[in-house]
Amino acid sequence: MLEKVGAGKETVQLEVASSTVKGAGEKGHKTEKQLEVWNEVTKHFRAGMPLRKHRQHFKAYGNCFTASEAIDWLHHLLKTNSNFGSEVTRQQTIQLLRKFLKNHVIEDLKGRWGTEDLEDNNSLYRFPSTSPVKTIPSRPPLWKRSSLENVFKEREPIFKMPQFSKKTPKRPGSVDSKEEQENEDVTENQGNDDFPKQLSSKDIDDIWGNITLIHLQKILCLPSLEEVLNPAQIKPNYIRYNMTNTSKHGVVVLQDKTDDLPHWVLSAMKCLANWPKNNDMSQSTYIGFERDVFRTVADYFLNLPEPLLTFEFYELFVNILGLLQPHLERVAIEALQLCCLLLPPANRRKLQLLMRMISRMSQNVDMPRLHDAMGTRSLMIQTFSRCVLCCAEEVDLDELLASRLVSFLMDHHQDILQVPCYLQTAVQDHIQYLQRPRVKQGTVPSYYFCKQISTQEFEEQRLATSQAAMMELLENIVRDRNLAVKDKKKKLKQFQKQYPDIYHNRFPTTESEAKLFGDKPTIKQPMLMLKKPKFKSLRY
Repeated sequence: MLEKVGAGKETVQLEVASSTVKGAGEKGHKTEKQLEVWNEVTKHFRAGMPLRKHRQHFKAYGNCFTASEAIDWLHHLLKTNSNFGSEVTRQQTIQLLRKFLKNHVIEDLKGRWGTEDLEDNNSLYRFPSTSPVKTIPSRPPLWKRSSLENVFKEREPIFKMPQFSKKTPKRPGSVDSKEEQENEDVTENQGNDDFPKQLSSKDIDDIWGNITLIHLQKILCLPSLEEVLNPAQIKPNYIRYNMTNTSKHGVVVLQDKTDDLPHWVLSAMKCLANWPKNNDMSQSTYIGFERDVFRTVADYFLNLPEPLLTFEFYELFVNILGLLQPHLERVAIEALQLCCLLLPPANRRKLQLLMRMISRMSQNVDMPRLHDAMGTRSLMIQTFSRCVLCCAEEVDLDELLASRLVSFLMDHHQDILQVPCYLQTAVQDHIQYLQRPRVKQGTVPSYYFCKQISTQEFEEQRLATSQAAMMELLENIVRDRNLAVKDKKKKLKQFQKQYPDIYHNRFPTTESEAKLFGDKPTIKQPMLMLKKPKFKSLRY
């Protein structure tokens, strides 16, 4: 039941950029992808924003624009940009312009900047003479010192998958070949105790992790995942759990209920997702009841200690935002499908239930208005974007990027948050490959070789093989007891016409053919033609 439904009457905080998350720092930390997007937007804004003469306080100012004009133009730019999408609101555009003023992308007529004191009015602003483009750091993060290939270094022999091997075969007898043979012998000796190989639970977890990263790297077409993912963040047991512990609808089922959603939150989410069929609600409703229920759910998610996609995977999901384009939509879905498997099971379950709820609410025509000035879909995106994706430290484009991702998740949550069957098949096939019987050291395997023959020998073998097949066909006709005599004679006659030599070898004489049917050969007697006597007429 909803004990907390009517507890709070506070308005849900919709200005997402002004909301804070526990543990957030004061100084901004921008990732490489964010800097690229920032530079792209500022370049387009400076190049395309119309500048003209304005009058203020009986004085004319050239090459400037009003705040409202800038908001109109930038709002249109963001809605047509693939990094943000059509869900960008005017309020979010104002927030970005305030960031522009703070970072000296624009300045007022007196050259003042550094604050976020900008409103939707006729105040005049201009572009500074200095470039607002920010330098993208070339120094790799500290965590890039560890290689992704060494994440499961202690389990390296397990991941010798032939389908992903890129090694060049070595010449027999070479030094490298001998060294590799010695390494293979050591590996083989270590596994001689158990045939087939017995995999532990930790081994299977690592297989899940390794194959997931291989598929993700292939989908993103990256030479290395180190550009977007810290190897130390990967927990293979999370991937395995998210893949194997699900309900019939694909939602993660938690064994430890302490991390699950509280019962009153689940009841509230079920009420909103199935509105107005709120079968779980026994108490009578009142005017504004649905808004109180929505506030209950919103308050819970907005007060989580970290976003559902976690702080550590922020860089990964922000980089995938570049794939949210019409011609790359399928690639983005597959990439997000794998990335969401990296989440802790409790986070993945909450994300699944939240996306299902807000998607149903946005498509429900019977849902009453939850906000006086905003539609249901826009309200869902602005309310929950920061509790789905945000950085541990406040960044300039955080709100817009999160809104874009949440909008895409709402539209494709059924595909993104389902279990990828191909991944499960790949893991099962690899486990079977590892558990196959192995050849013990000292045993000599059997090899088969093909010997080249001449053209004449080939023709002789081909002719002998075909003749043997035809002879077998003829014998089948002869021995078929279910075939009527008339039909058998007809088939034999057809065979004799097509293959006379083979037929003659089987029935060299007429007697041998007649013996098949139990008839004696008969010689047809010539027919004697009796001439009709001619009688001469007698004349008298």
